[in-house]
Amino acid sequence: MLDSFSPLPRGVVQAATFPLIEAIQGRRSRRFARGATIPTGPLAFASAEPPQPLDPVEQMLLIATIAGNTGWANLFAHHPAYAGQLPNYTTAAGGRSFPSAAGFHTTEFFFTDDTGVYFLPTRDMTPVPETGNRDLHAWVKAHRARIVKLADGRLNLPAEMPYMEGHNRWCANVPGSTLIWPVADLAQHVILMLLYLVQNGTGIYDDINDRQIPGLERFAHRIDLAAAYPMTFVEQDAMTDVSVEMGTACYSGALMLQALGLGGWMYSGLNPFAVLGASGDPAVPGLGFRFEMLEGNPLPHVTGLPGVFEAHVPPHHADMRAAVESVVRRKFGAGGPFDPAQGGPYRDNASVRSAAAPIDAEAIEIATIMADYVLGTFGRFPATVPPVYAKMYLQAHRLDLAFYDRHFGPGGYLRTHAEHDRNWG
Repeated sequence: MLDSFSPLPRGVVQAATFPLIEAIQGRRSRRFARGATIPTGPLAFASAEPPQPLDPVEQMLLIATIAGNTGWANLFAHHPAYAGQLPNYTTAAGGRSFPSAAGFHTTEFFFTDDTGVYFLPTRDMTPVPETGNRDLHAWVKAHRARIVKLADGRLNLPAEMPYMEGHNRWCANVPGSTLIWPVADLAQHVILMLLYLVQNGTGIYDDINDRQIPGLERFAHRIDLAAAYPMTFVEQDAMTDVSVEMGTACYSGALMLQALGLGGWMYSGLNPFAVLGASGDPAVPGLGFRFEMLEGNPLPHVTGLPGVFEAHVPPHHADMRAAVESVVRRKFGAGGPFDPAQGGPYRDNASVRSAAAPIDAEAIEIATIMADYVLGTFGRFPATVPPVYAKMYLQAHRLDLAFYDRHFGPGGYLRTHAEHDRNWG
């Protein structure tokens, strides 16, 4: 499993054999990095060590643990109403290190360190053949090859309000650290939920204006409007889904911090609009995502980074029909979970993948009517949640053990932290 790393850091062996229960029990937010200072208060301390970046191998192990493809996804096996066909909910052929509601996987990942700002797309990543053999070197190498550098230097996020919460100003995004965060195409997730509802015989209604969506009555043979879901509930449910994805992805990384012997923590105390690029200050461009200010909405409407991460809304798609059709292509097109030519975990992948219930032209039409109504009525899609959503962050840094020795009793850090420099150099 590990022999192909050359030379083989002792930290890789330790991380690969570190007990899961010890990582769970030992997980703590350890914020004091090398180079940090707490100027006042009962835990005042000034580090005597300079900031030091992560070892490149441990950084990739961490990033791939948070965002990584872990092999083939297992498709939904049965639904009694699908007449022997597979449910067509899943949108990615590969699984990742965290769960996604119905296998939608609309989240991607960004990270920054002292060298730059980077994008790591894995939601439609085809598993590397060696994954099934637990070849860790091949797995890490495949993820490293997908990284796209977006800018030189660390993401500029001033250590002050409103860019970060006051309690994070001394420790967040500090020199030497690696900061990783997921970003969700929440608009795509809502479209996938609309298609899900149509496939299961219903849709949504406008609960804000207390009315049915015009045009859906033509499809009474297929959808039961009496069972339609409130629009706001579906949108809030979608945001909850991606929040769980983000939290569990970062939690996987938090457990890996313990195995690697790194400090850090997962948190939400950074301004997501500033991170994405909607600070309104040219000196704080963030990731540079496109945004606009909509009438009646005090928050930026962020839609995407052209050519890198584009939400399923205009102007990144010509209209909502194009956005819906794009989602369907992701499912059934080349490389998708229902592409008969795609590999997979089954003895006969082609027959299993081709057995999925189709999303026909009528289903696309119904979903488009609902999406068009939302955009036309509210001037945005989705109506009540953002099309691009960022919330959770995971930071990793080398600990200054002297701080913990000074202020904590035994157990302030794990044996992996104590042995980190010996294991990683």
